[in-house]
Amino acid sequence: MTPRPLDRLLRPQTIAVFGGREARRVIEQCDRMGFAGEIWPVHPKLDEVLGRSCYRSVSDLPSAPDAAFVGVNRTLTVEIVRSLSEAGAGGAVCYASGFSEATGELGDGAELQQALLDAAGDMPILGPNCYGLINGLDGALLWPDQHGMQRIERGVAILTQSSNIAINLTMQTRGVPIAYVVTAGNQAQTSLADVACALIDDPRVTAVGLHVEGFGDLSALERLAAMARRSRKPVVVLKVGRSEQAKRAAVSHTASLAGSDAIADAVLARLGLGRVQTLPALLETLKLLHVAGPLASHSISSMSCSGGEASLMADAAVGRNVEFPALQPLQLPRLRRVLGEMVTLSNPLDYHTFVWGDLARQTEAFSAMFEGGYALNLVVLDFPRDDRCDASEWAMTADAVMTAAAATGALAGLLATLPENMPEPIADRLMANGIIAFCGIDETITAAEVAAGIGQAWDGPPPLPLLDVSPMDGEIETLTEADAKAELAAFGLPVPQGLLASSPGQAAEQAERLGFPVVLKALGIAHKTEAGAVALNLEDTKAVSNAAAAMPPNAGYLVEKMIDPPVAELIVGAIRDPVFGLSLTLGAGGIFVELLEDSVILPLPATKTDIHAAISRLKLAKLIYGYRGRPKGDLEAAVGAVSATADYVVKNAASLEELDINPLMVLPEGRGVAVVDALIRRRR
Repeated sequence: MTPRPLDRLLRPQTIAVFGGREARRVIEQCDRMGFAGEIWPVHPKLDEVLGRSCYRSVSDLPSAPDAAFVGVNRTLTVEIVRSLSEAGAGGAVCYASGFSEATGELGDGAELQQALLDAAGDMPILGPNCYGLINGLDGALLWPDQHGMQRIERGVAILTQSSNIAINLTMQTRGVPIAYVVTAGNQAQTSLADVACALIDDPRVTAVGLHVEGFGDLSALERLAAMARRSRKPVVVLKVGRSEQAKRAAVSHTASLAGSDAIADAVLARLGLGRVQTLPALLETLKLLHVAGPLASHSISSMSCSGGEASLMADAAVGRNVEFPALQPLQLPRLRRVLGEMVTLSNPLDYHTFVWGDLARQTEAFSAMFEGGYALNLVVLDFPRDDRCDASEWAMTADAVMTAAAATGALAGLLATLPENMPEPIADRLMANGIIAFCGIDETITAAEVAAGIGQAWDGPPPLPLLDVSPMDGEIETLTEADAKAELAAFGLPVPQGLLASSPGQAAEQAERLGFPVVLKALGIAHKTEAGAVALNLEDTKAVSNAAAAMPPNAGYLVEKMIDPPVAELIVGAIRDPVFGLSLTLGAGGIFVELLEDSVILPLPATKTDIHAAISRLKLAKLIYGYRGRPKGDLEAAVGAVSATADYVVKNAASLEELDINPLMVLPEGRGVAVVDALIRRRR
């Protein structure tokens, strides 16, 4: 059953509260924020709460409430939710814990959660095990605790499963205008993505931030990404879970490269959803997205009155997808005129203190810098303590930044290297005037990188729908290398000519039929190099029979024609993730898989354009492009082989568990590629 829209729950005119202490606190918070609607306490014994008459039950209410806060025990929660749903209420917050999040402690947790879902029917519910929501636009709260928000007219929405994280975020003093905070608990019915989709529809919401402990419904995530793109309201995600998880049985090298977190990165990037790793980075990114939305490029300018700060800025960009382009020729005369001969004109720029305390000259210098066509212009400025120092000249610098930004139409941010050096009143004033009040160098670089990444994704075509095929039941079988190569050859992948043998003597005979030199492999053994189950460049029958006799016990032999030396070796693989399903892994292959850790992940399906872009991100790409005068590799053949592999994975998605092509040898330009080793595991 599809729940009704969330509008009444998120923007209620009437609120019913059930329970004792928590219900009273909800009323207190609504009163404190100036909620203009009606609040109806429901309690079996009390006559009034905070001057409001109490009702005995749902049936006694004047009408079906738009929203309800249910702050009672878990068993009674189910009964009240059923009554609210039958009455036609707009939705409910289920505060109680002890449902599916507590199955380890309570044997009936999962059963009670199903009872709650049945009771709710098509009425939306948040939780259980959550605080609820704060609507700072309308002053409507279903929230049983203190918080740091205030009424605003427009701002960002922040969603999390964790109520404590939500409280902490409301206490920020960084100048983030928060329109909504919503907690979803264990997301029994309504997911964070569902709520985010509903909030994007509010014209007063500028951007959305998600703190996610785990993804459930990928189709909801895709729907959110599509709505964000269509409405031009960016979404940034903080997903926990980067730590190394227990390793799966590593049958293939692909398994060592494709962790759930890396796949999450790839999926979010494909959908045009930004990703950050910390709460401070989430807040700084939301500030940038609130003021400016996605950035048009990855280019940044930076000005500071200290060489130390300029160096910190430059260093922070190393390894990040942002750049500090050189100053434009048209900027140089104007900067030289206002800053003098002793300043080295560069980006990042240390403008020294020659213009300090001079509003007109600072404005002129900032304006000259802002006219360089950068997507974001930063001025580093840490304010002094207001209890011990005079900050008037720092305020003057902030005025110069605002004036220069207004005159040039450029996007500007004032960056305090330490968050405590950006006073909240200053941050609020800057944000109100379209200047991002950044706190922290690394967080600011992250914000720029994420905002530019979203902009880049939105500038391209909408992504293909993610591969969403449920795995079939059945035992897992591992194909022999010969059978795996036969399957891949049927999809157009080039494999070496080969013959099977059951004994060392037969292997020698098969080698003579193929012609020397040959490669000999023992079948039924994963990681053949480590196990001594492969021998290369065998030149005669004696060498073949000796090599076969020296190999570990096996299921037979595969004799293949030796491939000429490649330009580069790739690994192409796929493995099933429990959340994201099958995706493609592409990286440096052969013996360098774990040594170089040079890989990218491609969500499926993937276009040849996607594959080209993925190869270009590898360090190994330099070899394929012809490193230092070496022969170029056959790039188009490599792209074609990876594309054929992707087609194989997509068409066998229901049964495939794991695929590992390692290496895919990239031969010199015009000579193609070859699948030298392959492993396939699938359900029978």
